[in-house]
Amino acid sequence: MRVFAALLFLFSGFVKAQLPIFDAHLHYSHDAWELVPVPQAIEILRKAGLKRALISSSGDEGQQRLYAAAPDLVIPELRPYRNRGEVGTWFRDSSVIPYLESRLAKYSYAAIGEFHLYGADADLPVPRQMVQLAKKFNLMLHAHSDVDAVERLFAQWPQARILWAHSGFDSPERVAAMLRKHKNLWCDLAFRTDFASNKKVDPAWRGVFLEFPERFMVGTDSYTPERWHYIGEHANWSRAWLADLPRDVAERIAWKNGEALFSSFQSR
Repeated sequence: MRVFAALLFLFSGFVKAQLPIFDAHLHYSHDAWELVPVPQAIEILRKAGLKRALISSSGDEGQQRLYAAAPDLVIPELRPYRNRGEVGTWFRDSSVIPYLESRLAKYSYAAIGEFHLYGADADLPVPRQMVQLAKKFNLMLHAHSDVDAVERLFAQWPQARILWAHSGFDSPERVAAMLRKHKNLWCDLAFRTDFASNKKVDPAWRGVFLEFPERFMVGTDSYTPERWHYIGEHANWSRAWLADLPRDVAERIAWKNGEALFSSFQSR
């Protein structure tokens, strides 16, 4: 009995110490709906210990189903893709804007994205109109972009709030330079592992995290349906490397930054 009580005490301490996770980069696109039905998807998120999740989908219906099922957990963002095949064409497709307008008239969102946009393509008419819609509805821009495109987005709307997907897949030095330059730029760390290995944070990245503890968030990036089954594993991996940072910094990156950044979005 004493052994059982001791184990119970240790387990309760572990649960209490476990970091909640705000996952800032998830997709629930049309090809995921049947493979991972809504009840199963919500169960995966809750079992992973996610506090909340920023979710978009190619074909907006996906995250609307999740949001209807768990408004306390899901924060919807509007993607400019009606299907996954539009990743490389949307920025030249004028029909994207009426699509975005129709969804914005019907539903509430916290952001527009995640969208793929590089270099001078950011100045094409469709992306420019998208930025104006984000401005009109006071939405974040979740940009899978290079430095050049991010700079062009800020040039169009200097007050924009941009979540830089995958931290641009750029070096810690370049990421730090962008964060110093743009106070309204945040980074997600989805689908990259270069910042940590064997539960230890890379020294160069550690410096950036300590300099900008309020500007980073973790993310899984379920860009294929199969990656939904990786969400729990990714959350635990995130907790492991975050434990190598000071506790206050770890808490910010794990969930507090996401909560603060999207605090204005009200669930149903």
